Amino acid sequence: MIDDHIREYLLPQQFNAAVRAGAAIMHIYNGSEDYDITLKRDHTPITIADRLAHNTIKEALGTTRIPILSEEGREMLYDERRNWELFWLVDPLDGTVEFIKGNNEFTVNIALMENNTCVSSVVYVPYHNKIYIAERGRGAWIMENVAPAADAAYSYDEIYNNMRRLPLEESRHEGFRVAVSRSHQTKETHAHIETLRVEHPDLEIIEQGSSYKFCLLAEGMVDYYIRTTTTSEWDTAAGELILAEAGGTTYAYPTGEPLGYNKEVLDNPWFIARRLQA
Repeated sequence: MIDDHIREYLLPQQFNAAVRAGAAIMHIYNGSEDYDITLKRDHTPITIADRLAHNTIKEALGTTRIPILSEEGREMLYDERRNWELFWLVDPLDGTVEFIKGNNEFTVNIALMENNTCVSSVVYVPYHNKIYIAERGRGAWIMENVAPAADAAYSYDEIYNNMRRLPLEESRHEGFRVAVSRSHQTKETHAHIETLRVEHPDLEIIEQGSSYKFCLLAEGMVDYYIRTTTTSEWDTAAGELILAEAGGTTYAYPTGEPLGYNKEVLDNPWFIARRLQA
């Protein structure tokens, strides 16, 4: 178990790595006409912003001497990582498709995993200058007006003195809001929504990219999120803890089992995430 001294050292490292990666992403987003788009082996796109964000996080977290499992890092065999007690699980740019489309819905996800359970997470939304933070058993928070900065060096006290606890009172709303992926919907997604509509005839669909959907759930802006296409562990680990510490839950669909991490194959099952009240 990570003690308080180590926790107070690691959280700023995690926080600053995300903000610095956000700066690398926004530099490309705002100033480049060529994203240098290529396809990975799974036929998903990768851009120069993904690569720069990965390198930034790798450099920033290198001082912790904790291994990094990153979407854009080298492929690590299961035998190499299966016995890791502590590691960083990272998506340097979650929502690459949305980044390419120019709709601002992308995040930086950094989860600290202890015995394959997320114990600390940050999700940074660089376009909106918002960062979400959670520590297992301690709560979830949002910090606003966090501009992307290549030299970000927030201290533990600076972080905690400027956070607001999730969920947010101003996010209360009427009706039932269901988040879906903007770019990854299936007939199963739509069928499930129609079953929800029976109980919630006022159901409103919110299309949103990236792990930002978990953050909107944690804020209380939306009530439910259904995902029926493949995601990877680095897409969910950080956001799942933020939602859990804000009073929500995530489980595999349709089995209802919890999501597992550091599996031999790093794919997630279909899943549902929801606010506890929803």
